[in-house]
Amino acid sequence: MEDALNSVLYEVQVDVFLREGIADPEGSTIQHAAEALGFLRVSSLAAGRSFKVRLEALSSDDARDQVLSLAGRLLANPVLQEFEVSHVRVVA
Repeated sequence: MEDALNSVLYEVQVDVFLREGIADPEGSTIQHAAEALGFLRVSSLAAGRSFKVRLEALSSDDARDQVLSLAGRLLANPVLQEFEVSHVRVVA
């Protein structure tokens, strides 16, 4: 059990994308639209979801570990998607 007196409020970003090889019709549509608008140097574009999670934790490593577990169990479908946890920061 965490000691509430020692915990700190953190904000962590989680980005979820389709795995390589999984069709991404939204990303393809956006890429084609970018090309039509003259952005000809865009070689690939992937659509995804971004989550900002605020939670209390004892350290930044603890916050990251908790969010990794949350993302792996709830935010991403491990068969179709991969995720990246980043921007672990203390909320002032």
